[in-house]
Amino acid sequence: MATKHICYETHGTCSRMIDVTCDENNIIQQVFFLGGCNGNLQGIGQLVKGQHIDDVIHKINGIRCGTKNTSCPDQLCRALEILKEKAVDD
Repeated sequence: MATKHICYETHGTCSRMIDVTCDENNIIQQVFFLGGCNGNLQGIGQLVKGQHIDDVIHKINGIRCGTKNTSCPDQLCRALEILKEKAVDD
């Protein structure tokens, strides 16, 4: 099965990087966050696993963390938007 992958450097969040892999149909296979609230981010990774990229973006895009203009879920959406446009095995 062909996959797409991204290591996305986050901006404005406690996590520093998000590593995401999806299949050729844009179904998320795995998500790992580096830094941030470990338990919560592991939970997010498990919840989005097996979901279509567009469904995840629709649900969590624009979520804010406190007074910040973004959040780890919002940054995941930025990574997913880029990943969605990548060619398979890019």
